[in-house]
Amino acid sequence: MTKDYYEILGVAKGTSPEEIKKAYRKKAHQYHPDKAGGNEAKFKELNEAYQVLGNAEKRKQYDQFGTTFDQQGGGFNWSDFGNAGFDPFRQGGFRSENIKFDFGDIGDIFGDIFGTGRSSRARSRRVTRGQDIEMELEINFREAVFGTEKTVELYKTVTCDKCEGTGAEPGSKIITCSTCQGSGQVDQIQRTILGQIRSRAICPDCQGEGKTYSKKCSRCRGTGVIKDTQRIKVNIPAGIDNGQTIRLSGEGEMGPKGGPAGDLFISIRVKLDPEFRRQGSNILSQIKINFAQAVLGAKIKANTLEGEGYLKIPAGTPSGKIFKLKGKGVPQLHSRSRGDQLVEVIVKIPERLSREQKKLIEKLAELE
Repeated sequence: MTKDYYEILGVAKGTSPEEIKKAYRKKAHQYHPDKAGGNEAKFKELNEAYQVLGNAEKRKQYDQFGTTFDQQGGGFNWSDFGNAGFDPFRQGGFRSENIKFDFGDIGDIFGDIFGTGRSSRARSRRVTRGQDIEMELEINFREAVFGTEKTVELYKTVTCDKCEGTGAEPGSKIITCSTCQGSGQVDQIQRTILGQIRSRAICPDCQGEGKTYSKKCSRCRGTGVIKDTQRIKVNIPAGIDNGQTIRLSGEGEMGPKGGPAGDLFISIRVKLDPEFRRQGSNILSQIKINFAQAVLGAKIKANTLEGEGYLKIPAGTPSGKIFKLKGKGVPQLHSRSRGDQLVEVIVKIPERLSREQKKLIEKLAELE
């Protein structure tokens, strides 16, 4: 029975090589026989599909010949795994019956599953980064437009002030870790469908440092970090909008044993203003004028974010007319340009008229 390798991996025919690799990794983790709920048959099927679709030349043949791909000598036979005596974690691959298989990617993927390969060795030398912190900060409308400086208070993980992040009690002796003999790694043997695989993992006692201390720091208990309250100054740039985020690198949780700190992400919430609204880089506002000003024209005061200004109302201005105050809007982030203020004129119609006003309006109606 023919197989649809794209369907096996759960991807479309035009999927990029990166997405194919990503899909394979996810499913390989899911169906690996050594994992809970694993499935050996599906795991073999996944590897068969990836050996074809993960190779540009084989994928091209498969797309061209379709169901007859196996007859073109480009197929994959899982039995080769047991007969060739290969090491899937070496670079390059092996050759069996004039068919060359490249295990560069699959070695990295098995490394993720079993803790082996290049990725694991890199992790054993990598210090732990602290966690990121997310918070929300509320500012008013004018602060968002013109920018401001705020101070936030955070209770977070910081470097221990007693041991300065080493985790050792000041004056204690440095001792080579007896578990890993100073290498920071320990050997492990795991049973897989491929047989026994030897892997290396971070030493659980020294966490990869290769050394321990005769006495742990009494303040941080050997972690190198403590919880403390810190005040952090935050510069809010002019023109920031509601929902935008500011990132402060290195202001998150401190990593243990001298690891780098995470980042602080501040989501900005802008309070509504009773007079002004924002539309992109423009400011929207309204101003009310009376009937006479609309008919005869006038020069009236109009509020802006920088104070009072003047707006010239030409004679015969209808209600709803919008006037532009150039350059009175919001500064654009990382730019010197600025939006405008758009002022909508609302003509007030009196609800009650005096006798004299009523007579004047009736006379005006007669003249029209």
